[in-house]
Amino acid sequence: MKKTLFILLLLMGFLEAQEHTAKVVYDLTTKNMADFERKILKAVVANKSYYESKLKALEVAVVIHGGSYRYFTVDPSKTEYRTDKALLQNYSNLKKRIRSMSETYNVEFLMCGAGMPKHGLQAKDIVNYVKIIPNANIGLIDRQNEGYAYIPIQ
Repeated sequence: MKKTLFILLLLMGFLEAQEHTAKVVYDLTTKNMADFERKILKAVVANKSYYESKLKALEVAVVIHGGSYRYFTVDPSKTEYRTDKALLQNYSNLKKRIRSMSETYNVEFLMCGAGMPKHGLQAKDIVNYVKIIPNANIGLIDRQNEGYAYIPIQ
């Protein structure tokens, strides 16, 4: 009887925790650095803080494709993005901020593997905290079916 009661209490605790978690998936395609900074780097931190102040968690996933590959390369100067002067100028700081989002804020970064060859990219060219998935649609479908709200960043 005690075991059954304990299991029920654990299950109720798990269900309660699920109610206190919001989820969002960002569909990131923008190559505009100002939009990326405002709508991802700053917004995710602000949104996480808001939900924490309400005693809720916020799970964040970012699906990377289109023009946004550039932010997640090991060294953009060795890619097709080598002519993007603003990116090269700001990349050291940008790379630290993105890594912090992964490590500090537990943001899950998912990159469309199908589009990588079009941009001359291989797995070795991508920072190690990004997970390469078969394609962007799969990442978006999976996260939306898991209850994530969808926000496009174009």
